[in-house]
Amino acid sequence: MTDTNQRPEQPGDHSAQTPPSGEAGLPTQYAPAEVEGPLYQRWVDAGYFTADVKSDKPPYTIVIPPPNVTGALHLGHAFQHTLMDALTRRKRMQGYEALWLPGMDHAGIATQNKVEQQLAESGLSRHDIGRPAFVEKVWEWKEQYGGRILGQMRRLGDGVDWSRERFTMDEGLSQAVQTIFKRLYDDDLIYRAERIINWCPRCLTALSDIEVEHEESPGELVSIRYGDIDEAERSDSDKGGGGRREGSSIVVATTRAETMLGDTAIAVHPDDERYAHLVGRTIALPLTDRRIPVVADAHVDPEFGTGAVKVTPAHDPNDFAIGQRHNLPSLSVMDEHGAITVHGPFLGLDRLEARSAVVGALREQGRIVAEKRPYMHAVGHCSRCHTIVEPRLSLQWWVKVAPLAEAAGEAVRDGRVRIHPKEQEGRYFSWVDNMHDWCISRQLWWGHRIPVWYGPDGRQVCVGPDEAPPAGEGWRQDPDVLDTWFSSALWPFSTLGWPEQTADLEKFYPTDVLLTGHDIIFFWVARMMMFGLYAMEGRAPFHTIALTGLVRDQFGKKMSKSSGTAVDPLDWMNEFGADAVRFTLASGANPGADVPIGEDWVKASRNFCNKIWNATRFALMNGATLEGPLPAAGQLSATDRWILSRLDAVVAEVDALYDDYQFAKLSDALYHFAWDEVFDWYVELSKATLIAGGPQAEATRRVLGEVLEVTLRLLHPVIPFVTDALWTTLTGRESVVVADWPTTDAARRDPAAEAEIATLQQVVTEIRRFRADQGLNPGQKVPARLDLGDTTLTAHEPALRSVAKLQPAAEGFQATATLTVAGATVALDLSGTIDVAAERKRLAKDLAAAEKELAQSDAKLANEAFLAKAAPVAVEKIHTRRAKAEADIARLAAQLAALPEG
Repeated sequence: MTDTNQRPEQPGDHSAQTPPSGEAGLPTQYAPAEVEGPLYQRWVDAGYFTADVKSDKPPYTIVIPPPNVTGALHLGHAFQHTLMDALTRRKRMQGYEALWLPGMDHAGIATQNKVEQQLAESGLSRHDIGRPAFVEKVWEWKEQYGGRILGQMRRLGDGVDWSRERFTMDEGLSQAVQTIFKRLYDDDLIYRAERIINWCPRCLTALSDIEVEHEESPGELVSIRYGDIDEAERSDSDKGGGGRREGSSIVVATTRAETMLGDTAIAVHPDDERYAHLVGRTIALPLTDRRIPVVADAHVDPEFGTGAVKVTPAHDPNDFAIGQRHNLPSLSVMDEHGAITVHGPFLGLDRLEARSAVVGALREQGRIVAEKRPYMHAVGHCSRCHTIVEPRLSLQWWVKVAPLAEAAGEAVRDGRVRIHPKEQEGRYFSWVDNMHDWCISRQLWWGHRIPVWYGPDGRQVCVGPDEAPPAGEGWRQDPDVLDTWFSSALWPFSTLGWPEQTADLEKFYPTDVLLTGHDIIFFWVARMMMFGLYAMEGRAPFHTIALTGLVRDQFGKKMSKSSGTAVDPLDWMNEFGADAVRFTLASGANPGADVPIGEDWVKASRNFCNKIWNATRFALMNGATLEGPLPAAGQLSATDRWILSRLDAVVAEVDALYDDYQFAKLSDALYHFAWDEVFDWYVELSKATLIAGGPQAEATRRVLGEVLEVTLRLLHPVIPFVTDALWTTLTGRESVVVADWPTTDAARRDPAAEAEIATLQQVVTEIRRFRADQGLNPGQKVPARLDLGDTTLTAHEPALRSVAKLQPAAEGFQATATLTVAGATVALDLSGTIDVAAERKRLAKDLAAAEKELAQSDAKLANEAFLAKAAPVAVEKIHTRRAKAEADIARLAAQLAALPEG
């Protein structure tokens, strides 16, 4: 196999010795597409992922963040699923009763939009067919089209317990939702009130903050004069308070001029002397026959704009808060579609049409003081239909979060729940310590219906899951449904059977770790904490919150379809295999940090999987075995003892990194151990022993089998397919999925052997570096005479010659170059292998360039004027260049000295 991503100065690729047929019991080439699908189905059929509630093994539980029923697998899913799968597979191998529970969210807005689009193709709306028929059609759509992501999860290799798959609208979870709503309602933690919410005029529903995407958009900023139009012509004394104060004016700036029709006050800062004479008085509101008060409120920034702001309590959350503090009326001027509902000239206009019309009318009156177009500012859009979101005063259902959020904060502060990495705690506390009441009602037909009934004389009844709705004339159920985050907040315990005290709930709650992105700390993590602590009597839903970053492109930018950087992970899996995608994602997973990923990295991971495959074939064809116990240390070569010692160290290192959720570091440790130390150094150093035969070769074959088997088990949680295919071939056993996780054995540690092989590696590396510097072909053998002195290297001379491509010195040997390293002297005869004259000319040219670079660097560093003006980073770069030039000069001079004369 040719490995285009192999690093320089590595031992030769032994896979080149693989014969063309499958003598090792493996095909000559690894074909992921032929292995992965059938292998995954075999795992599922064998029940490897099905957790046994009656088992006496300790439980280990992860609930999958439920993807939307409308969703498809994207790189963010693949990233988090890879990490959760690795955690669960390792725990299963460690002897835990591991449950990774899958499921989907009903995705209220997204799913309803899908079905409404289908109806629109037939010229119908949901109102044409009515609510019951529409809900039935949504269920039909869910059964036919929903959940394709579940099949894609299989493609990735998710080891989830499919027998426990849940859906947020299934019967059990619906009972859980109704139960907790009733309890919160009875505890006065749910109430109904008019507040400002995010409103989509297209979807006709309230939106959660996560369903609003803020984009920098061009708009207009207009400055409007309220009050008397001739204010600018008045004398300073009039404005100072001696004139007609009731006729004074104030200029305010706004990006939403149409909302001025609903203004109910002007606000200024209490300490702003410019407007002190106006506070408490009224001022004329343009285009209307109303006068509005001027109020003093500390929320106003006197340094921003004119220091005066218009207050529209029904159409802005900050204005609503000001209105509450000053007992201002809230005047809604738009309907649910965003059309103006007040003032004749603008009545019925769409809000954006009304904006232009209002500005035009104000301009005619001479009230526009300034206009700025385009004015770039963040504008909220509905994430589903991309309509501009409208802040709107609306009667909605709310959760009183203060006591729930306080409990969620205390659970982290007192150590019951750990946030990893710890530096993300600040983000968590900023949410739970400052959380506003949560709007939980949505004006949709698809979702959990709010279990509240309204009757005659204003009566209101909340109905629990075991209670019948009130009977009699005049009773009707609230038409709204619950925010999907409400049901997903119950996910860690509702999926296990709550409110029933099921065996699953007793065995697997609380779950162990929640692994999710830091971007939904508020929307999901904090809410699960609040509801879990509330419903489960103070038992937090998990003991660890492991937060990841977001997947980015290879340049660290957000992936997007419009920029052409979005990637369908299924395309990469089809081309490179699921293991390659998984290993790439795990290799970038540093706690809390974003993950850059590019196709070249997936190719490198594919090459790693191929390396494992070909190296295993080579080992099997050269007699690697697991028969019998490992020979005693006294029967092993230093090379065998070294690799067993390194294996034990890597097992300990990988265990510690798993426990700290350091997926990138553990992947790197496994990569370098497998590729560098096992497949290259150990196999290459062992070739001479294997060729020689005898008892030592048999011991090496046994060690090779042991190291390979344990390495495959270590790699399995991250790259499950290729490792299981190889492990079952190597061992003849059932599956690595249910094999034991490797454990450490202090008896295998051998510092002396590690030091001995480190010296050998140092000598080989130096010889290879010299050969590369001389331009020698990597496979070209060079005559050499070795003087290894009294060092431990003497026993390794056959291996040293084999891996460094050195042949014994024959008659007529002339030492044309000599290397001394680690107490060993290596004399080389390069005659006939290189053009000495041409090589001297090349090296002399490079040496002259390095000397020139050194002189230029010294000159700059001696220039006081340069040092006084240059930035520290620029000076540091000069020092770096100087150090490199010095190292190059030393290296090139040594190479010249080593060349023969002539």
